[in-house]
Formats: sequence, structure tokens, C-alpha cells
Amino acid sequence: MIFYKGLKAKFLVGLFLLFFSFGARTHHSVALQFDMTADITITGNIVEMEWRNPHSWLHVEVENEAGQVELWRVEFGSGNALYRRGWRQDDLPVGIGVTVHGIPSRDGSRQMEGDEVLLSDGRTLFSGVGPGRE
Repeated sequence: MIFYKGLKAKFLVGLFLLFFSFGARTHHSVALQFDMTADITITGNIVEMEWRNPHSWLHVEVENEAGQVELWRVEFGSGNALYRRGWRQDDLPVGIGVTVHGIPSRDGSRQMEGDEVLLSDGRTLFSGVGPGRE
């Protein structure tokens, strides 16, 4: 009987560690991936919005200084967090123009952590602490 109780306790501890280790392994520090001392603003048209957990991604086609179209990826918090801040899926349809402000990737890639999205109709969606939808 004592052997059974010890085995059960080990199983529960192992299950607990397995369950909580996935989040720790997959999450990353914003400061390691993005330059917190710089800011960037891009303007373009939405190609896709991925509402995912733990991070949502906005894909925007941006015309550079040479007139070439570049694809930018903008990282935001989870779809659930954005929803709680007032974002809705119909706010970001494919093809609409947006201006996105945030912080650039440290590696120089066309990727950024988004802070706010200015929609073509004049509304602003905030990804961090800010006013929600009224």
C-alpha cells in the first residue's frame, strides 16, 4: 500500500511538471527579440491576421522606399488578450490599409512587436494598456 501511494505521488508530480513546462519552454522575452529602445511605424495593407495563442500575428504588405512591396509580420499578444482589449476579427479584414506602431526586431528582419494599429476609418486598436472599445 505504501508503494502505491508513493507511485501515485510521483505520477502527480510528473504530470504537474509536464503540464507547466510547455508554457515555460515556448514563451520568450520581448526584450530579447525586439529592440525596446527603438520604435517603428509601418503603413500598408493587411494580407492576413492570425488570431492565435500565445501570440497573434498581423501580416502587412508595405511598399519600401524603392517602390518594392515587402511583407512585414507584426506580433501581438494572444487572441484572447486582444479580444479583452476590444479587438474583433471583423476589425482587420484582408486588404484594408493600416498604420502599425511598435518596436523593431533586433535581428533586422521585417518583424516587429505591435503596440497600436491605426485603421483606415480612423479608429485605433491598442495592444497594450489603453482604452478599450466603448
